[in-house]
Amino acid sequence: MPPKKKFSKQQIVEAAFEIAKEEGMSNITIRKVAERLGSSIAPIYVNFNNVEELISEVMKKIIELSHQLIEEVDSGQPFHDIGVASLRFARDYPVLFRDFVMKQNDYIQNYDQDMGHDLIKKMQEDSDLQGLSNEELKTVFLKMRIFTTGLSVMIANGMLTEEFNEQMGIDLLNSMATDVISSAYLRKNDI
Repeated sequence: MPPKKKFSKQQIVEAAFEIAKEEGMSNITIRKVAERLGSSIAPIYVNFNNVEELISEVMKKIIELSHQLIEEVDSGQPFHDIGVASLRFARDYPVLFRDFVMKQNDYIQNYDQDMGHDLIKKMQEDSDLQGLSNEELKTVFLKMRIFTTGLSVMIANGMLTEEFNEQMGIDLLNSMATDVISSAYLRKNDI
């Protein structure tokens, strides 16, 4: 009898990630991961107690991926970088994007709260946003998040023309950010 194949935890997570990327998070099963690896389920259970533990590791991988996408933009403007990274995530990982944005789930709630809190801190350091209170920054963030999510949904679902490209999306984000920030200052000065 040939020896059983051994798989590292990372290889198992990668196989589960590929399933999530193609079919969605809810389609990750121990059996599907084993099939993807060309293995029995035993090596998976050596590394993970259950499918929830494996899915948790896939979530960590997705969060790392999102941070990587943000770092790749690295314009020095975190507000801008997150918007561009969102558009790229929607374009490159549409199934995952739809899973997280268009379906109610527990996977992303804590991530959203942490990301929002971190971004507000970074927004406080942005020279274009100086003088706005935390509440005003939260409003700016919410408005931009709504716009970015809508544009990203359109990208993930192929709802834009074939001519629509990344630069056009970035230009729209920048234009909307300018409008939202300008209106925040106008409202502040009217008070």
